[in-house]
Amino acid sequence: MERSVATSPRSVAVIPARGGSKGVPLKNLQAVGGRSLVARAVEACLPAVDLVVVSTDHEQIAAEARTAGARVVERPAALSGDTATSESAVLHALDALLPEGVDPQVTVLVQATSPFIDATALANAVRRVLDDEDDSVLAAAPTHVFTWRVDDGRAVAVGHDAAHRPRRQDREPLYAETGAFYAMRTSGLRAGGHRFFGRTGIEVVDEATAVEIDTPADLAVARTLADEHAAAQRPGSTDGDATDGDAIDVDALVTDFDGVHTDDAAHVDAAGNESVRVLRGDGLGVARLRRAGVPVLILSTETDGVVSARARKLRVECLQAVEDKASALRAWMAERGLDPARVAYVGNDVNDLPALALVGWPVAVADARPEVLAAARVVLRSAGGHGAVREVTDRVLAARQDDGPAPAGVAR
Repeated sequence: MERSVATSPRSVAVIPARGGSKGVPLKNLQAVGGRSLVARAVEACLPAVDLVVVSTDHEQIAAEARTAGARVVERPAALSGDTATSESAVLHALDALLPEGVDPQVTVLVQATSPFIDATALANAVRRVLDDEDDSVLAAAPTHVFTWRVDDGRAVAVGHDAAHRPRRQDREPLYAETGAFYAMRTSGLRAGGHRFFGRTGIEVVDEATAVEIDTPADLAVARTLADEHAAAQRPGSTDGDATDGDAIDVDALVTDFDGVHTDDAAHVDAAGNESVRVLRGDGLGVARLRRAGVPVLILSTETDGVVSARARKLRVECLQAVEDKASALRAWMAERGLDPARVAYVGNDVNDLPALALVGWPVAVADARPEVLAAARVVLRSAGGHGAVREVTDRVLAARQDDGPAPAGVAR
C-alpha cells in the first residue's frame, strides 16, 4: 500500500530508481535477501522520514515501490539517461510535490543500489540537519586502508606518511563514502543543485553495510552476505540443512530445456542426429509436482525433437522453437489465469532474461551465465543437467507442505 502524504512533512526521502541500468539489467528490481533493492530501500526509509518517494521511469519498479509503501513520481525520459545526475531526479521529485504543499525542511537522497541501509543511521542524519547541527550529512564507513595515487608515473601516498606506518589500532581512520544516503537541507540543495554544501557532516556506518551494487559480481556478494546474515539469525540452523529460504512458493513452474534439464551439451552422430543426457531423478521430481496439481511447462528455443520427446516422457506441456520466450510465457500464463508473481521460471542463458523478468520467482541454475545469476531471485545449488530440475521441484513442494494439506477436492 502506498502511504498517504503527511501534512507538511518535515523530511522526505527520494529514491531515484530508473529502469535502464546497463551493468545489471533492471538492477533496482533484483532481489537481495528475498526482497528487491527498491523495496529494501523503501523499507529502510519508512521509519526514518515522514514521506518516501521513488522517482522512476519504469512501471514494474513503480508497482514494487507502491507495494513497499512509497509514493511514486514519474521520472521523465530527459532525466532517465546514463548521464542524468541523481540530484536532477531528486529536484524533479521535489518540484512535482510542491503543488500538493509538500516542501520539506530536509531531503534525503537514498540509493537503492546500497542493499544494507542502516535505518537508524539514516534517521540520525535527518535529525542532525533538522537540529541545525549540519547542512548536509553523508553515510561513510571508517577505513584504515593505505591509499595511493600516481603522479607522473610515480606512487604518492595519500592521507598517510609512507615513511611512518603505525599499527591499524594506532591510526586515525579515513572515511569511505558508501553512497547509501545523503541528508540535505532542502533550501541548500535547491540553491546549489548539489548534495554537498555548507557544513557537511559524516554519519558513520558499519563498514559491513558498505556494499554498493554496480556489477553482477557485486550483486552476488550482496546476496551471499544477506543469506549468511539470515542463516545466522535462524535458531539451530546448520550448514546443509533445509531452511525456510529454500522453499519456492508458486502455483506453476516453467523451465528452459538446454542447460536446465541438460548440461547444455549435445551428442551429434554422423547423420546429424542429436541426443542429450537427462536424470531420472528430475523426472521423479516433475511427477511429484504434477501429482500435486502444479502445472509445468518446458519453454525452449531449441527445434530438435528431443525437447518434445522429453516433455512427453514427463507428461508436461512443451512450447519449443520459440524465439520470443517472453511473449509465449505471457500468453501461457494468461490462458491459465496465472498470477505472474506466483510463477517460477528456471533459466541459464541470456535468452532467458526477458522471461525471467516477467515472473515473481526468476530462478537460475548454479552454472548460469552471470547476467542470469544477477537477474535471479533464487540461485539453485545444482547445475543444469545435474539435479537442478529435481531441486526446484522439491523446493516448490516444500512451500506447499509448509502451507499444510490442500482442502479435499482442491488441486493446489
